[in-house]
Amino acid sequence: MDSPGYILLARLALQERSTQVLAHNIANADTPGFRAMRPVFGQMMVATQGAGALKGDKGMAFPQDRATWRDMDQGSVQSTGNVLDVALNSEGFFVVETPRGERYTRAGRFSIGANGRLVDQEGNAVLDDRSRPIAFSAQDTQIDIAGDGSIRTENGDIARLKVVRFEKPQNLIAEGNRLMDAKNEVPLLVDRPAITQGALEGSNVHPILEMTRLTAEMREFQYASQFTEREGERINNSVERILRRRS
Repeated sequence: MDSPGYILLARLALQERSTQVLAHNIANADTPGFRAMRPVFGQMMVATQGAGALKGDKGMAFPQDRATWRDMDQGSVQSTGNVLDVALNSEGFFVVETPRGERYTRAGRFSIGANGRLVDQEGNAVLDDRSRPIAFSAQDTQIDIAGDGSIRTENGDIARLKVVRFEKPQNLIAEGNRLMDAKNEVPLLVDRPAITQGALEGSNVHPILEMTRLTAEMREFQYASQFTEREGERINNSVERILRRRS
């Protein structure tokens, strides 16, 4: 395959990657606290080799998949009426305890587990600002969560939700669609979070916009595929003509 063919194949690979990211965003449009992902593409210069290298030739520019970044814009907050649902109206993440260690989430759809602990949708314990699981007794029936995350019932103060932030939230590693792993990032306690009880932060994905982008990417992928196919036919025809001349 000649150089244009390699460039086209590289472009097809990037468009496939972009399509996968967009499809993932659309699939999570209704996931509380989900952050849309965006691919970052660039180009890589490759020096022209052999007879094709001309004086002053700077080489060929190949498209390159460089990274995927997370859109940290806040999603819309919607009222649910569930007293255990909480939405963050500020930067930061709630903290939950998993078998793999602490993880971080914007999805505040919590409930009370069988042991009285406050848990997320996967059953992970929600932690307080002292990194302890938050728990209620059977007598705690009227639960109030203040804007700073303080939790109290008719029987007194219970705990305060732990909310942390990161200097470089882009470095967090997604685990599934709701949880984040900090890896080497250091969590910093948010002293004054803005929390709304009885509400959830939705995904920041805009489905119509994402569908428009996906349609455009699929159309471009189709055009590039057709062009690659025609380029392959052109090369095959050229080879056949050369072989006929030599026979």
